[in-house]
Amino acid sequence: MANPSAPAQGPLANLGRMTELRDRLIFVMLALIVFRLGTFVPVPGVNPQAMTQLMESQGGTILDMFNMFSGGALERLSVFALNVIPYISASIIVQLAATMVPTMQAWRKEGESGRRKITQLTRYGAVGLAAFQAFGIAIALQSQTTAAGGFPVVVAPGPAFVISAVIGLTAGTLFLMWLGEQITERGIGNGISLIIFAGIVAGLPSAVGLMLKQLASSEMSIFVGLGVLTVVIAVVAFIVYMERAQRRIAVNYARRMGGSRAYNNQSSHLPLKLNMSGVIPAIFASSIIMFPATIASLGGLSSVTWLNHVSMMLRPGEPLYMVVFAVLIILFSFFYTAMVFNSAETAENLKKSGALIPGIRPGKATSDYVDGVMTRLTGIGALYLVAVCLLPSILQTSWNVPFYFGGTSLLIVVVVVMDFTAQIQAHLVSSQYESLLKKTNLKNYGRSGITR
Repeated sequence: MANPSAPAQGPLANLGRMTELRDRLIFVMLALIVFRLGTFVPVPGVNPQAMTQLMESQGGTILDMFNMFSGGALERLSVFALNVIPYISASIIVQLAATMVPTMQAWRKEGESGRRKITQLTRYGAVGLAAFQAFGIAIALQSQTTAAGGFPVVVAPGPAFVISAVIGLTAGTLFLMWLGEQITERGIGNGISLIIFAGIVAGLPSAVGLMLKQLASSEMSIFVGLGVLTVVIAVVAFIVYMERAQRRIAVNYARRMGGSRAYNNQSSHLPLKLNMSGVIPAIFASSIIMFPATIASLGGLSSVTWLNHVSMMLRPGEPLYMVVFAVLIILFSFFYTAMVFNSAETAENLKKSGALIPGIRPGKATSDYVDGVMTRLTGIGALYLVAVCLLPSILQTSWNVPFYFGGTSLLIVVVVVMDFTAQIQAHLVSSQYESLLKKTNLKNYGRSGITR
């Protein structure tokens, strides 16, 4: 007989699992709503109209990119203006340091305790970077005025404004860090990625509305509009295909079954992603190439002729911009991949687990082979990033597309959606697998109970 105290199976159990998934999705939606509401809470002492006019004059600078990531919070100078960019920067710095500093290398081998130390160090670094960036923004804004009317951006410049701005912006970043961790723990997907995703998508309706307005006023032909839609669909499909692309290296495991010469060979594979570095090279390259324009506009150096000339040549759509941007993406792709992937460590792990790549000797030969494969993959992945990130400039110059389509923003959106979908599927599969195990145990229990 079946055990009456066993958990309920069938429709009731499935309903409970679906309810849990629904609750997680609702939590994610509510958290993102809180994030969007926070982008409208301004830092005290700022003239909103003057700040909006100032940001409109910063097109093509690093501030324009940060404003896109923050969902327009920077142009309103809200408490969420820095978004989670300081946390991401600190994560990248700590991750790179963990591959070079011996103490942090030891932390990575300690398991969960080491991971907590690295996470704590990342949080401290995020606080320091947020405070530093907030201080720089507060100091720079005190000397800014609008082009029309000469109205100051800061109503009452001075130490009081600087202190309040640093505290408000830093606290906003810390709150978003906490909110992202809550989404990861109680919701679905990576919380930090979803916050960035929400910031980017927030500007999409206005961009689409502007495009529809141009179509209605005949400023853009219907054929160009259909062409843009076709390119969008094609690029999204291309990104999905390339992000899922892997090179699987065959690996054989030899396991002793008994006796001195009896072995059982098992085959597996070593998966290597085509784009191991993700969107990091595009973010780094965008920050560096926009730096001259930002310095020229906010650094009080507008009178420096050569700096203005360089910033004009490095604006999106210019030939020099495309060449430099492509070179930076390629360099950062190889640099970041070399930091996060160690072929010698991979070869050593394969050797310790008794794994062999067919036709390749273990040790250094395996390391050289994996390193060669990874170099070719990184080259292809870098060219893929260049193609996706240069597409906005081509569309703006050729078809006069009214919004910054593609590039880093589209890459982040597609990757986050793919990860979010995979997390939901994994949750459903794990629930079904758990249900299957419970049913199997229940049947075995009933059969054994007949003989009692």
